[in-house]
Amino acid sequence: MNVNAPVSTPNRTEQSASERPQVRMKRIPASSHRIPKWAYLLFIILAAFVCYRILQRTASEVKPAQPPARPALVAKVVTKDVPVYLDEIGTCAAYETVQVQAQVSGQIIARHFQDGSDVKQGDPLFTIDPRPYQATLDQAKAQAALDQATLKRQEDLRARKVISQQDYDTAVANAQKSQAAAEAAQVNVDYCYIKSPINGRVGLRNVDVGNLVGPSTPPLVTIQGLDPIYTDFTVAENDLPTVRKYLGGPNVKVQTYLPDGSITPRTGDLYFIDNAVQPGSGTVKARAVTPNPDRALWPSEFVRVRFILDMLTNATLVPSQAVQVSQSGPFVFVVKPDNTVDLRPVKPGQRQEGDLTVIESGVTAGETVVVTGQLALSPGAKVAPQPYVPQNPSKPQQSAASKSTM
Repeated sequence: MNVNAPVSTPNRTEQSASERPQVRMKRIPASSHRIPKWAYLLFIILAAFVCYRILQRTASEVKPAQPPARPALVAKVVTKDVPVYLDEIGTCAAYETVQVQAQVSGQIIARHFQDGSDVKQGDPLFTIDPRPYQATLDQAKAQAALDQATLKRQEDLRARKVISQQDYDTAVANAQKSQAAAEAAQVNVDYCYIKSPINGRVGLRNVDVGNLVGPSTPPLVTIQGLDPIYTDFTVAENDLPTVRKYLGGPNVKVQTYLPDGSITPRTGDLYFIDNAVQPGSGTVKARAVTPNPDRALWPSEFVRVRFILDMLTNATLVPSQAVQVSQSGPFVFVVKPDNTVDLRPVKPGQRQEGDLTVIESGVTAGETVVVTGQLALSPGAKVAPQPYVPQNPSKPQQSAASKSTM
């Protein structure tokens, strides 16, 4: 054996090749772990069938959900007598205004009233120094007494036909003249005691004790009669045809009240309406006589006026909030017996006290209308009705809308 001969080393490649069959024989074939495609298909079919059955059973057990009933406040349609009216703005004026003037000249020696106090007809106001006029009166009375005595003597002489007719006529004239002079002097004395000519309230005096006054001096004080009081207002010329229609009727009245609603409206009578339209404003002046026993109304004070023209008998009324407006016009939601609602077109009239609106057509008395919650409703929707509780009756409101629909 040749030691130096190269030892042949087996080739790794060849060795691997020789060993590869042995390894392949020991492995488990991969195809034995694969799930057949038909199994996947069967699983999908079974899962779909189960889901379908579950959904079918659920749909059969659960009824279709109904939309919940909408909460809404409702009120009955009512009927009552209400007025046809115009709302205006006006002012008050004194029923009587007297500027007390001195009728005789002299010095004021007394004042008998307090500024701003109420006085009655005949109450003393001022006293002018009466002494000069009293002296003149006494002289006139003396002369009148003398002339009366002379006339009596002349009558006796005439009866005996001692004097002429001329002397007798002269005596008669002198007696009458002196009597007239005495009466005139008495008038001047009475003028010294200035009294209130009317019932009313005095204003601020213009003179004090010690001032010299006379017929040419400014008024001493002004007195205004406040009960009753005038209510002056205007009527727009566009409303004149309506006013003329009802003017002279038994239901024509004028209500006067303060803008803040602090007093109950005072109902008076129409006293005057002008015969011409004012060129600048397009209005007609009107005046009413309003009772004012508590002096709540004051001259030149701004007031609100409701000019009542007539009364509507058994008018149909709903709360004003019930009337809604759409592109098709005003409407209300009427609640049916099954608590579903129906949209009903209406023709609204004037607003009335208590926040009510006249409905000329569209609803009848006894029906139920929705007052609040209309935005969430549609025809056929179901509601959960609750009674509507109105607020305190409001005072007549002045607005342009209140003049409409007449």
